[in-house]
Amino acid sequence: MDVNGTVAEGFEPVRAAFVRNFEVLGDRGAAVAVYRDGRKVVDLWAGTKDVDGGTGTDPAKPWERGTAQVVRSATKGVAAAALLLLHQRGLLDLDAPVGEYWPEFKAAGKERVPVRQVLSHRAGLPVLDRPLTARESLDPLRGAEAVARQAPVWEPGTDHGYHALTYGWLTGELVRRVTGAGIGDWIAREIAGPVGADLWVGLPEREAGRAGRVGRLETPAADGALRARPKRSVTEAYEDPASLTRRAFAAISPFPDQNDPAYRAAALPATNGIATADGLARFYASLIGEAGDGGVRLFTPDTLAAARAEESAGPDRVLVVNTRFGLGYMLHGSASPFLAPGSFGHPGRGGSLGFADPESGTAFGYVTNGFRKTVTADPRAQALVRAVRAATPS
Repeated sequence: MDVNGTVAEGFEPVRAAFVRNFEVLGDRGAAVAVYRDGRKVVDLWAGTKDVDGGTGTDPAKPWERGTAQVVRSATKGVAAAALLLLHQRGLLDLDAPVGEYWPEFKAAGKERVPVRQVLSHRAGLPVLDRPLTARESLDPLRGAEAVARQAPVWEPGTDHGYHALTYGWLTGELVRRVTGAGIGDWIAREIAGPVGADLWVGLPEREAGRAGRVGRLETPAADGALRARPKRSVTEAYEDPASLTRRAFAAISPFPDQNDPAYRAAALPATNGIATADGLARFYASLIGEAGDGGVRLFTPDTLAAARAEESAGPDRVLVVNTRFGLGYMLHGSASPFLAPGSFGHPGRGGSLGFADPESGTAFGYVTNGFRKTVTADPRAQALVRAVRAATPS
C-alpha cells in the first residue's frame, strides 16, 4: 500500500494504523488529518479516489491530496457551528422558541420548542409521517415545510433521540430565517472561507471534480473486533419498519444516490457535506484555537463551553444505545468514543469522523469512500483515534 503524506515525530502510530485499515480492515480510499495546537501533525492519504476503482477502459484514479468525499452525518457538526456562531453574534437566542424565528414551526403543538432542543436532539421530531421523496429532499423549502407540519413523537424536552435527517431541515431553516441566506452559502462565507477549510454543504460545480464516488463496503472477517454483533434490541429496531429508528432514517425514501451531482449540489446539512480530511480537521481545530498560519478561531471560550456541555444523555430513542449530546455535537462516550472525556465532534454513518479535544489541543478528521454498516463508531476511525491517543509527540 502506497501511503502518501507525512506524520510528525511521535505520531508514527497513526501511520501504522492507517496502513492496517487498508491491509486488514478493507479501506479502498481514505485520508486522515490531525492538528495539535493549531499545527498539522498528520496528513495521510492512500488508495483510489472512487470506491469502485476503475475499469479496463477507465483506470482507477488515485486519491490525491485534495480529494474530498461525502461525510454523511459528520456534516451535522458544521451545521451546529452555524447556529452557535449566530448565537455568539447575538442573532439567535438558544432558549427562544424556534417559532419566534420561524412562525410556521408553531404548528402541531411545537409553540414552546426552543432552539436548544433542536441542537440537542430533544425536539421530538426525528421522523416525518409522510417521508419526502428523493427529488423532494433536494429542495430545502420542502423539507422545512414538512418538519414544520410534523407533530412531535414525544413531548419535546422530556427525552432525546437522534434526528438523523430532520436535523438538516431544522438547522438549515433556522439559518435562513435569521440571516436570509441558505445554510450552504452561509457556511461557505462565514466558516469554510475564513478558516480555509475544504468543506462544502452544497458542492459548487467548480469543485465537483475533486469528489470521489462513494459506496457500500462489506465488513471483512479478518479482524476479531469487527465480528462483534450488535445488541438484539438494536438489530430489531433497524429491522422494524414501524420503529422510530427505521422511520428516522427513512424520512427521505428512497434515499438519493449520493454520487448524483444534483444531490451533491444540494444543501442537506444533516447528511451531504463533502470534505477533505484536512478540511474536517481544520474546521475542528478552528473551534478550539487557530489552525495554521494566519488562522482564525471561530468559537469564543463561552461558545466552546456551551457546545460541549452535556444536554442529552442516556438511552437514545432512535439509535437504541446510550448517547451523549452537547449543543449539536456528540460527546465522548460508549456509542462514539473520541480522544478523551472532554472531546466533542460528530461521526458520519459508515465511516467518517471529525472531532476536537480542547484539553490536548487536538483536532481530527477522517474521510473514506467506503461506507460500512456502522452508525457512530466505525472500526477504521476508532483505530486511528486509538493511535492518536498512543502518539508521543516530542
